[in-house]
Formats: sequence, structure tokens, C-alpha cells
Amino acid sequence: MIDFSKFNSIFELTTYFNSEDKCKKAIFESRWTKDDIICPFCGEHHCTKRTDGRFHCKKCGSNFSVLVGTIFENTKISLRKWFIAMYLISCHKKGISSVQLATDIHVTQKTAWYILHKVRTLFKQDDDIVLSGVVECDEMYLGGRETNKHESKKTEKTQGRSTKTKTPIFGMTMVWREENVDFSTGEVKTEVNTYTVAKRVADTKAVTLMPIIERFIAEGSTIVTDELNAYSSINKEKYEHLFVRHGQKEFVVGGFSTNGIEGFWGHFKRMVFGTYHFVSKNYLDRYIDEAVYRYNTRKEGGAHRFNDLFHKALGTCYYKDVKIAA
Repeated sequence: MIDFSKFNSIFELTTYFNSEDKCKKAIFESRWTKDDIICPFCGEHHCTKRTDGRFHCKKCGSNFSVLVGTIFENTKISLRKWFIAMYLISCHKKGISSVQLATDIHVTQKTAWYILHKVRTLFKQDDDIVLSGVVECDEMYLGGRETNKHESKKTEKTQGRSTKTKTPIFGMTMVWREENVDFSTGEVKTEVNTYTVAKRVADTKAVTLMPIIERFIAEGSTIVTDELNAYSSINKEKYEHLFVRHGQKEFVVGGFSTNGIEGFWGHFKRMVFGTYHFVSKNYLDRYIDEAVYRYNTRKEGGAHRFNDLFHKALGTCYYKDVKIAA
């Protein structure tokens, strides 16, 4: 099986995957072994290989290629272009626009958009994750700038936490520290690690945020927030709750802050405003998932992300999974 994390540059990737057959071989070796080909339709093992390179299942009678049951199924795009696209998506820290991707792999902007959104389905957050220890919570609002609008088109009373023209997003970041010893010097270095979960919400009222907090944060954890009134409803019997009052120029309380979640917001804004410039509300959840994935894997590097995305791609994604009705 090919270790995709060994490709540390686009040059190494394109040099190795210089044909469609090599791409198909990589997919085959990542899914099956020569002696155990599994039918993607009925799950039967030990299917036989046909003379045309496809496979046959004796149990259900289906004929299939190595691409069936993967994100590449029914694609008319070269697998080499798919691999290059996934590598570029993995390596760009703040994402890559469909216009730039279209130029890089020589496809139309519409095709590049489709590839990007198909890959974004692989970024989906794990809704079963549980955060514990110290968890920082905060909210941000996307959109709603009225500054450059004509007076006749401005919406009244959109300041602050109004959701008339803005979309609220709620984030939670688990923060923990690890001590590593540099044996050459004997120096002990402390490394700060984070794991973030973020969700689009209807508003930032307590009735909306509390169920999310109780779903994702384990009882006994320490929750650090700003002074938003909604956080006053955090169950004191389940959690230790610390306020950081930013309005009073307070940024650290007892060694705790909200720097972790604010770091994620900074990353998210740079991705949206710096790379995509505009994101549709219809697809906002996918952009949030992408930002969370990139932030949580920021220390791993592009090659490791590519390896992870490739193995996630060995699952079916159809057009209906990509296109969201307006």
C-alpha cells in the first residue's frame, strides 16, 4: 500500500502518478488485496478479475471497476487531475479558490467548483466527538457589512449581535498542554494543543447554545467564555465556568483565556475573506467543516492531510451529495 504522506511536493506527486493506471493501482491497493476483492454492491469477498480490467461478483452478478464505491465513481475527469487537486487542497493552509484550482489543473471553473465541494464532503466534522478538560467557547458573526452599501439598501439595526444580515457561528476549542523534553539540552518545553468544533447556529441565545454545549462538552470540564449573557445559563453543577470580561479589558483569568477559539476565528476569517471572498449561506456548513479540519490538522502538514483525504475518498459521493438546493 502506498504511503501518500511521503509526497512532500507537487513535483514528487506528479512524477510518481504519471499515468491513469498508476492512479487506479493506488486506489486498488488502498481498498483491497490481490486475493480479496470485495464487491461494493453486496459485500461479497474474493471477486474475480475480468480480462478488461474490471471485476465480477459471482454472488450478485455485478461487474464493477476499482472506482465504484469511491468519490471518483463515474468521473469524467482524469484521476491524475483529481490527485493533483486533492494535493493542492490539502497543502494550501487557507484553502484554494475554484478559479485558481481551475487554472492549476486546466479545467473549467465550474468543474473545479464541483471538485472542491466533493472534497469538502470529506471534511465533515465528527458529531460524536466529546471535548473535555479546558474548553473555550465563543461566537462570531459572518457577513452583514453595511459600510459600503448605498443608504437606500442598508438594513437598519444590524449592529452588534443582530442576525438580520449576519450568520452566527458557535465554536468550542479544547485546550491541553504537553511537556516535551529536549534530551540534547535537558530543556523541558511546553506545547499547547487544541481541538475545535464549530457549528452554524440560528442565534446566540442560551436556549440555542446550551444544548450544543451539553452535547459536545463532557461533565466536569472547565468552560471559559466571554461575558455574553447566554453563558450565564451554563449548568454550574456540571461544569466549572470562568468568565473573561473583554469589555473590561480582561483577557486572562487564573491562567485561562479564550485565545484558542479566537485563534480559530482568525484562521476562519483569513480563509473566507482572503481566499474565497464570498461564501453562500447554502454551503456555509461545508466551509466551516473545512476550516475546522484545516485548523485541527495544522501541525500535521499537507502531505499527511493528503494521505488522510485520499483514504476518506474511498467512499461514494454523488452529485446529489454535492449540490444543495437553494
